[in-house]
Amino acid sequence: MRYVFSDCVLDAQRHVLLRGGAPVALEPQVFDLLHLLVRNPGRLVSRDEILAEVWNGRIVSESAISARIAAVRKAVGDDGKAQRIIQTVTRRGLQMVAEVVEHSDDTGSAAGLERTEEPRIRYTTLPTGHSLAYSVSGTGPPVILIGQTRSDIAAEWRLPFERHRFEALSRKNTLIRFDTIGAGQSDPRPDRSAINEQADDILHLADALRLDQFALYSQSGGCSQAIYIAAQYPDRVTRLAMMGAYAEGRAVRDSADGKEAEPLQAMLHTARSRSDSTFFEAFLLAYQPEGPLDSVRAYARMMLDSASKDHDLRHRDVINHHSSLQFLPRITCPTLILHSRYDAVHPLSEARKLAAGIAGAEMVVLECANHVPWQGNAAYDTYLETLIRFLATEAS
Repeated sequence: MRYVFSDCVLDAQRHVLLRGGAPVALEPQVFDLLHLLVRNPGRLVSRDEILAEVWNGRIVSESAISARIAAVRKAVGDDGKAQRIIQTVTRRGLQMVAEVVEHSDDTGSAAGLERTEEPRIRYTTLPTGHSLAYSVSGTGPPVILIGQTRSDIAAEWRLPFERHRFEALSRKNTLIRFDTIGAGQSDPRPDRSAINEQADDILHLADALRLDQFALYSQSGGCSQAIYIAAQYPDRVTRLAMMGAYAEGRAVRDSADGKEAEPLQAMLHTARSRSDSTFFEAFLLAYQPEGPLDSVRAYARMMLDSASKDHDLRHRDVINHHSSLQFLPRITCPTLILHSRYDAVHPLSEARKLAAGIAGAEMVVLECANHVPWQGNAAYDTYLETLIRFLATEAS
Protein backbone atom coordinates (compact mmCIF):
# COMPACT_ATOMS: atom_id res chain seq x y z
CA MET A 1 0.00 0.00 0.00
CA ARG A 2 1.18 3.54 -0.78
CA TYR A 3 -0.02 6.65 1.05
CA VAL A 4 0.13 10.05 -0.69
CA PHE A 5 -0.05 13.25 1.37
CA SER A 6 1.33 16.76 1.02
CA ASP A 7 4.35 16.28 -1.29
CA CYS A 8 5.15 12.87 0.20
CA VAL A 9 4.59 9.21 -0.72
CA LEU A 10 4.99 6.51 1.92
CA ASP A 11 5.44 3.06 0.36
CA ALA A 12 4.64 0.59 3.13
CA GLN A 13 5.69 -2.49 1.16
CA ARG A 14 9.14 -1.19 0.30
CA HIS A 15 9.61 0.82 3.51
CA VAL A 16 10.37 3.96 1.52
CA LEU A 17 9.39 7.59 2.09
CA LEU A 18 9.60 9.95 -0.89
CA ARG A 19 9.34 13.68 -0.38
CA GLY A 20 9.24 15.84 -3.48
CA GLY A 21 10.17 12.68 -5.40
CA ALA A 22 13.41 12.18 -3.43
CA PRO A 23 13.94 9.37 -0.88
CA VAL A 24 14.11 10.32 2.81
CA ALA A 25 16.10 8.15 5.21
CA LEU A 26 14.03 6.96 8.19
CA GLU A 27 14.93 4.98 11.28
CA PRO A 28 12.67 1.92 11.75
CA GLN A 29 10.75 3.41 14.69
CA VAL A 30 10.24 6.69 12.83
CA PHE A 31 8.87 4.78 9.84
CA ASP A 32 6.54 2.76 12.08
CA LEU A 33 5.16 5.91 13.69
CA LEU A 34 4.54 7.58 10.36
CA HIS A 35 2.95 4.40 8.99
CA LEU A 36 0.57 4.33 11.98
CA LEU A 37 -0.47 7.95 11.39
CA VAL A 38 -1.09 7.67 7.64
CA ARG A 39 -3.24 4.58 8.18
CA ASN A 40 -5.45 6.66 10.48
CA PRO A 41 -5.82 10.10 8.84
CA GLY A 42 -8.09 12.54 10.66
CA ARG A 43 -8.32 10.28 13.74
CA LEU A 44 -6.68 10.92 17.08
CA VAL A 45 -4.01 8.25 17.63
CA SER A 46 -3.53 7.81 21.37
CA ARG A 47 -0.25 7.55 23.23
CA ASP A 48 -1.08 3.93 24.10
CA GLU A 49 -1.54 3.08 20.40
CA ILE A 50 1.80 4.68 19.61
CA LEU A 51 3.56 2.68 22.34
CA ALA A 52 1.93 -0.55 21.12
CA GLU A 53 2.84 0.04 17.45
CA VAL A 54 6.30 1.54 17.74
CA TRP A 55 7.66 0.05 20.98
CA ASN A 56 5.56 -3.14 21.23
CA GLY A 57 3.95 -1.90 24.43
CA ARG A 58 7.22 -1.28 26.29
CA ILE A 59 7.44 1.65 28.68
CA VAL A 60 9.70 4.37 27.25
CA SER A 61 10.59 7.88 28.30
CA GLU A 62 8.72 10.96 27.13
CA SER A 63 11.95 12.24 25.60
CA ALA A 64 12.19 9.12 23.39
CA ILE A 65 8.62 9.60 22.17
CA SER A 66 9.19 13.31 21.54
CA ALA A 67 12.36 12.55 19.59
CA ARG A 68 10.51 10.15 17.26
CA ILE A 69 7.68 12.64 16.74
CA ALA A 70 10.18 15.39 15.89
CA ALA A 71 11.96 13.07 13.45
CA VAL A 72 8.67 12.21 11.70
CA ARG A 73 7.76 15.88 11.37
CA LYS A 74 11.18 16.74 9.95
CA ALA A 75 10.96 13.87 7.44
CA VAL A 76 7.64 15.09 6.00
CA GLY A 77 8.53 18.79 6.01
CA ASP A 78 6.54 19.74 9.11
CA ASP A 79 7.50 21.12 12.51
CA GLY A 80 6.04 21.44 15.99
CA LYS A 81 5.08 25.07 15.46
CA ALA A 82 3.28 24.80 12.11
CA GLN A 83 1.79 21.32 12.63
CA ARG A 84 0.21 21.48 9.17
CA ILE A 85 0.67 17.72 8.60
CA ILE A 86 0.85 16.16 12.06
CA GLN A 87 -0.95 17.82 14.95
CA THR A 88 -0.30 17.22 18.64
CA VAL A 89 -3.36 16.94 20.88
CA THR A 90 -1.98 17.78 24.32
CA ARG A 91 -1.79 14.83 26.73
CA ARG A 92 -3.82 12.67 24.34
CA GLY A 93 -1.85 11.82 21.20
CA LEU A 94 -1.28 12.72 17.54
CA GLN A 95 -3.50 13.34 14.54
CA MET A 96 -2.62 13.25 10.85
CA VAL A 97 -4.39 16.41 9.62
CA ALA A 98 -3.08 16.36 6.04
CA GLU A 99 -5.31 14.64 3.50
CA VAL A 100 -4.07 11.11 2.76
CA VAL A 101 -4.86 9.18 -0.43
CA GLU A 102 -4.31 5.42 -0.37
CA HIS A 103 -3.11 3.53 -3.45
CA SER A 104 -3.26 -0.24 -3.58
CA ASP A 105 -0.49 -2.17 -5.31
CA ASP A 106 -2.94 -3.42 -7.96
CA THR A 107 -1.15 -2.47 -11.17
CA GLY A 108 -4.31 -3.09 -13.15
CA SER A 109 -5.87 0.16 -11.93
CA ALA A 110 -4.86 3.76 -12.53
CA ALA A 111 -4.57 4.31 -8.78
CA GLY A 112 -2.07 1.47 -8.40
CA LEU A 113 0.59 2.55 -10.86
CA GLU A 114 4.15 1.61 -10.08
CA ARG A 115 6.52 4.50 -9.75
CA THR A 116 8.53 4.94 -12.94
CA GLU A 117 11.91 6.55 -13.39
CA GLU A 118 11.87 10.30 -13.89
CA PRO A 119 12.06 11.04 -17.62
CA ARG A 120 15.25 12.63 -18.84
CA ILE A 121 15.06 16.22 -20.03
CA ARG A 122 16.07 16.75 -23.64
CA TYR A 123 16.36 19.83 -25.82
CA THR A 124 15.60 20.94 -29.32
CA THR A 125 16.66 24.24 -30.84
CA LEU A 126 13.97 26.32 -32.52
CA PRO A 127 14.58 28.21 -35.77
CA THR A 128 14.61 31.36 -33.62
CA GLY A 129 17.59 30.05 -31.65
CA HIS A 130 15.62 29.36 -28.47
CA SER A 131 16.18 26.02 -26.70
CA LEU A 132 12.99 24.11 -25.90
CA ALA A 133 13.09 21.55 -23.06
CA TYR A 134 10.96 18.41 -23.30
CA SER A 135 10.61 14.90 -21.87
CA VAL A 136 9.19 11.63 -23.19
CA SER A 137 7.65 8.81 -21.13
CA GLY A 138 5.67 5.65 -21.88
CA THR A 139 4.93 3.79 -25.10
CA GLY A 140 2.10 3.84 -27.59
CA PRO A 141 0.49 6.50 -29.80
CA PRO A 142 2.07 9.92 -29.14
CA VAL A 143 0.28 12.56 -27.08
CA ILE A 144 1.66 16.08 -26.67
CA LEU A 145 0.55 17.69 -23.41
CA ILE A 146 0.07 21.44 -23.64
CA GLY A 147 -0.27 22.60 -20.05
CA GLN A 148 0.36 25.77 -18.12
CA THR A 149 2.53 28.46 -19.68
CA ARG A 150 4.45 28.70 -16.38
CA SER A 151 5.65 25.26 -15.35
CA ASP A 152 8.77 23.17 -14.93
CA ILE A 153 8.57 19.64 -16.34
CA ALA A 154 11.22 18.39 -13.89
CA ALA A 155 9.61 19.95 -10.81
CA GLU A 156 6.10 18.88 -11.90
CA TRP A 157 7.17 15.23 -12.12
CA ARG A 158 8.35 15.41 -8.50
CA LEU A 159 4.89 16.46 -7.30
CA PRO A 160 3.21 13.12 -6.38
CA PHE A 161 -0.27 14.19 -7.51
CA GLU A 162 1.05 15.34 -10.90
CA ARG A 163 3.37 12.36 -11.35
CA HIS A 164 0.45 10.00 -10.79
CA ARG A 165 -1.40 11.61 -13.70
CA PHE A 166 1.64 11.54 -15.98
CA GLU A 167 2.34 7.90 -15.18
CA ALA A 168 -1.30 7.01 -15.86
CA LEU A 169 -1.25 8.73 -19.25
CA SER A 170 2.06 7.02 -20.08
CA ARG A 171 0.67 3.52 -19.65
CA LYS A 172 -0.94 3.37 -23.10
CA ASN A 173 0.54 6.41 -24.81
CA THR A 174 3.88 8.04 -25.41
CA LEU A 175 3.51 11.22 -23.37
CA ILE A 176 5.49 14.27 -24.50
CA ARG A 177 5.74 17.17 -22.08
CA PHE A 178 7.58 20.45 -22.58
CA ASP A 179 8.24 23.84 -21.01
CA THR A 180 7.18 26.92 -22.94
CA ILE A 181 9.92 29.35 -23.88
CA GLY A 182 10.62 31.56 -20.86
CA ALA A 183 9.65 28.95 -18.27
CA GLY A 184 11.05 25.94 -16.46
CA GLN A 185 13.94 24.20 -18.19
CA SER A 186 13.51 26.02 -21.52
CA ASP A 187 15.23 29.17 -22.75
CA PRO A 188 14.57 31.88 -20.11
CA ARG A 189 13.94 34.66 -22.61
CA PRO A 190 10.17 35.45 -22.26
CA ASP A 191 9.63 36.57 -25.86
CA ARG A 192 7.53 33.78 -27.43
CA SER A 193 4.10 34.61 -26.07
CA ALA A 194 1.81 34.90 -29.13
CA ILE A 195 -0.52 31.94 -29.71
CA ASN A 196 0.83 31.27 -33.21
CA GLU A 197 4.44 31.47 -31.96
CA GLN A 198 3.77 28.90 -29.25
CA ALA A 199 1.96 26.70 -31.77
CA ASP A 200 4.98 26.89 -34.10
CA ASP A 201 7.23 25.81 -31.21
CA ILE A 202 5.04 22.75 -30.56
CA LEU A 203 5.05 21.81 -34.23
CA HIS A 204 8.82 22.14 -34.33
CA LEU A 205 9.03 19.77 -31.36
CA ALA A 206 6.81 17.26 -33.19
CA ASP A 207 9.06 17.52 -36.23
CA ALA A 208 12.18 17.04 -34.11
CA LEU A 209 10.61 13.85 -32.72
CA ARG A 210 9.66 12.79 -36.28
CA LEU A 211 5.97 12.68 -35.49
CA ASP A 212 3.89 12.95 -38.62
CA GLN A 213 0.72 12.64 -36.52
CA PHE A 214 -0.02 13.02 -32.84
CA ALA A 215 -2.81 13.64 -30.35
CA LEU A 216 -3.04 16.79 -28.25
CA TYR A 217 -4.11 17.00 -24.63
CA SER A 218 -4.35 20.57 -23.36
CA GLN A 219 -5.35 22.34 -20.16
CA SER A 220 -6.60 25.87 -19.46
CA GLY A 221 -4.49 28.45 -21.32
CA GLY A 222 -2.79 25.74 -23.36
CA CYS A 223 -6.10 24.98 -25.06
CA SER A 224 -5.79 28.05 -27.30
CA GLN A 225 -2.61 26.65 -28.85
CA ALA A 226 -4.16 23.18 -29.20
CA ILE A 227 -7.24 24.55 -30.96
CA TYR A 228 -5.04 26.61 -33.29
CA ILE A 229 -2.90 23.59 -34.24
CA ALA A 230 -5.88 21.25 -34.71
CA ALA A 231 -7.57 23.79 -36.98
CA GLN A 232 -4.50 24.79 -38.99
CA TYR A 233 -3.01 21.29 -39.34
CA PRO A 234 -5.95 18.84 -39.42
CA ASP A 235 -3.84 16.22 -41.19
CA ARG A 236 -1.45 16.01 -38.25
CA VAL A 237 -3.72 16.03 -35.18
CA THR A 238 -5.40 12.66 -34.62
CA ARG A 239 -7.29 13.49 -31.42
CA LEU A 240 -7.90 16.59 -29.32
CA ALA A 241 -8.66 16.48 -25.59
CA MET A 242 -9.14 19.62 -23.49
CA MET A 243 -9.65 20.23 -19.76
CA GLY A 244 -10.77 23.62 -18.45
CA ALA A 245 -10.79 25.12 -21.95
CA TYR A 246 -12.60 28.25 -23.10
CA ALA A 247 -13.66 29.69 -26.43
CA GLU A 248 -12.97 33.32 -25.56
CA GLY A 249 -10.47 34.81 -23.11
CA ARG A 250 -11.69 36.48 -19.95
CA ALA A 251 -11.03 40.02 -21.20
CA VAL A 252 -12.93 39.34 -24.45
CA ARG A 253 -16.05 37.89 -22.87
CA ASP A 254 -16.06 40.25 -19.87
CA SER A 255 -15.85 43.24 -22.19
CA ALA A 256 -18.78 41.92 -24.22
CA ASP A 257 -20.82 41.51 -21.02
CA GLY A 258 -19.94 44.97 -19.75
CA LYS A 259 -18.05 43.56 -16.74
CA GLU A 260 -14.85 44.81 -15.22
CA ALA A 261 -12.04 43.33 -17.30
CA GLU A 262 -9.96 40.56 -15.77
CA PRO A 263 -9.75 41.03 -11.99
CA LEU A 264 -7.49 37.96 -11.82
CA GLN A 265 -4.85 39.87 -13.79
CA ALA A 266 -4.60 42.42 -10.98
CA MET A 267 -4.52 39.61 -8.42
CA LEU A 268 -1.70 37.90 -10.30
CA HIS A 269 0.26 41.16 -10.51
CA THR A 270 -0.02 41.57 -6.73
CA ALA A 271 0.85 37.94 -6.04
CA ARG A 272 3.97 38.07 -8.23
CA SER A 273 5.09 41.31 -6.57
CA ARG A 274 5.36 39.68 -3.13
CA SER A 275 8.41 37.84 -1.88
CA ASP A 276 6.51 34.96 -0.26
CA SER A 277 4.09 32.45 -1.79
CA THR A 278 1.03 33.31 0.34
CA PHE A 279 -0.58 35.66 -2.18
CA PHE A 280 0.18 33.32 -5.07
CA GLU A 281 -1.47 30.47 -3.17
CA ALA A 282 -4.57 32.68 -2.83
CA PHE A 283 -4.47 33.34 -6.58
CA LEU A 284 -4.18 29.61 -7.31
CA LEU A 285 -7.10 28.84 -4.97
CA ALA A 286 -9.35 30.74 -7.39
CA TYR A 287 -8.56 27.93 -9.82
CA GLN A 288 -8.40 25.04 -7.34
CA PRO A 289 -10.89 25.93 -4.54
CA GLU A 290 -11.34 22.28 -3.57
CA GLY A 291 -7.60 21.74 -3.22
CA PRO A 292 -6.24 19.60 -1.68
CA LEU A 293 -4.61 22.54 0.09
CA ASP A 294 -1.22 20.84 0.37
CA SER A 295 -1.25 20.35 -3.40
CA VAL A 296 -2.12 24.04 -3.92
CA ARG A 297 0.84 25.06 -1.77
CA ALA A 298 3.24 22.72 -3.56
CA TYR A 299 2.03 23.74 -7.01
CA ALA A 300 2.22 27.44 -6.13
CA ARG A 301 5.86 27.08 -5.10
CA MET A 302 6.61 25.24 -8.35
CA MET A 303 4.94 27.92 -10.46
CA LEU A 304 6.67 30.79 -8.68
CA ASP A 305 10.06 29.20 -9.27
CA SER A 306 9.39 28.26 -12.89
CA ALA A 307 9.00 31.66 -14.58
CA SER A 308 9.46 35.38 -14.10
CA LYS A 309 6.75 37.90 -13.28
CA ASP A 310 7.16 39.41 -16.74
CA HIS A 311 6.60 36.01 -18.38
CA ASP A 312 3.46 35.40 -16.32
CA LEU A 313 1.86 38.75 -17.05
CA ARG A 314 2.68 38.72 -20.78
CA HIS A 315 1.28 35.25 -21.34
CA ARG A 316 -1.82 35.95 -19.31
CA ASP A 317 -2.48 39.13 -21.26
CA VAL A 318 -2.25 37.17 -24.54
CA ILE A 319 -4.68 34.42 -23.56
CA ASN A 320 -7.09 36.87 -21.93
CA HIS A 321 -7.50 38.75 -25.21
CA HIS A 322 -7.60 35.72 -27.48
CA SER A 323 -10.68 34.20 -29.11
CA SER A 324 -10.72 30.72 -30.66
CA LEU A 325 -14.20 30.97 -32.16
CA GLN A 326 -12.97 31.39 -35.74
CA PHE A 327 -10.93 28.16 -35.58
CA LEU A 328 -13.60 25.82 -34.20
CA PRO A 329 -15.39 24.94 -37.49
CA ARG A 330 -12.09 23.83 -39.01
CA ILE A 331 -11.39 21.13 -36.42
CA THR A 332 -12.16 17.68 -37.84
CA CYS A 333 -10.48 15.24 -35.44
CA PRO A 334 -12.32 13.44 -32.60
CA THR A 335 -12.56 15.93 -29.74
CA LEU A 336 -13.16 15.48 -26.01
CA ILE A 337 -14.03 18.48 -23.84
CA LEU A 338 -13.76 17.95 -20.07
CA HIS A 339 -15.02 20.71 -17.82
CA SER A 340 -15.86 21.17 -14.15
CA ARG A 341 -19.46 22.17 -13.54
CA TYR A 342 -18.59 24.75 -10.89
CA ASP A 343 -15.42 26.18 -12.45
CA ALA A 344 -15.47 29.87 -11.47
CA VAL A 345 -12.52 30.92 -13.66
CA HIS A 346 -13.81 29.64 -16.99
CA PRO A 347 -17.53 28.82 -16.65
CA LEU A 348 -19.29 25.84 -18.16
CA SER A 349 -20.81 28.11 -20.80
CA GLU A 350 -17.34 28.42 -22.38
CA ALA A 351 -17.08 24.65 -22.74
CA ARG A 352 -20.53 24.59 -24.33
CA LYS A 353 -19.36 27.15 -26.92
CA LEU A 354 -16.50 24.82 -27.83
CA ALA A 355 -18.73 21.76 -28.03
CA ALA A 356 -21.23 23.60 -30.22
CA GLY A 357 -18.52 24.94 -32.52
CA ILE A 358 -16.57 21.70 -33.10
CA ALA A 359 -18.43 19.14 -35.17
CA GLY A 360 -18.95 15.85 -33.33
CA ALA A 361 -17.25 17.04 -30.13
CA GLU A 362 -18.03 15.10 -26.95
CA MET A 363 -18.39 17.02 -23.68
CA VAL A 364 -18.09 15.45 -20.22
CA VAL A 365 -19.10 17.58 -17.24
CA LEU A 366 -17.34 16.78 -13.96
CA GLU A 367 -18.99 17.38 -10.59
CA CYS A 368 -16.19 19.58 -9.36
CA ALA A 369 -15.20 23.21 -8.74
CA ASN A 370 -11.50 22.79 -9.50
CA HIS A 371 -10.30 24.11 -12.84
CA VAL A 372 -8.39 20.83 -13.21
CA PRO A 373 -9.21 17.93 -10.85
CA TRP A 374 -6.23 16.88 -8.77
CA GLN A 375 -5.54 13.59 -7.06
CA GLY A 376 -7.57 13.55 -3.85
CA ASN A 377 -10.50 15.36 -5.49
CA ALA A 378 -13.78 13.44 -5.85
CA ALA A 379 -13.86 13.98 -9.63
CA TYR A 380 -10.24 12.93 -10.23
CA ASP A 381 -10.84 9.27 -11.05
CA THR A 382 -13.66 10.05 -13.51
CA TYR A 383 -11.55 12.73 -15.17
CA LEU A 384 -8.47 10.51 -15.51
CA GLU A 385 -10.28 7.37 -16.63
CA THR A 386 -12.29 9.29 -19.25
CA LEU A 387 -9.15 10.97 -20.59
CA ILE A 388 -7.12 7.74 -20.72
CA ARG A 389 -9.92 5.88 -22.49
CA PHE A 390 -10.30 8.62 -25.10
CA LEU A 391 -6.57 8.86 -25.86
CA ALA A 392 -6.02 5.09 -25.78
CA THR A 393 -8.70 4.60 -28.45
CA GLU A 394 -6.07 5.86 -30.85
CA ALA A 395 -4.36 2.50 -30.55
CA SER A 396 -7.36 0.53 -31.81
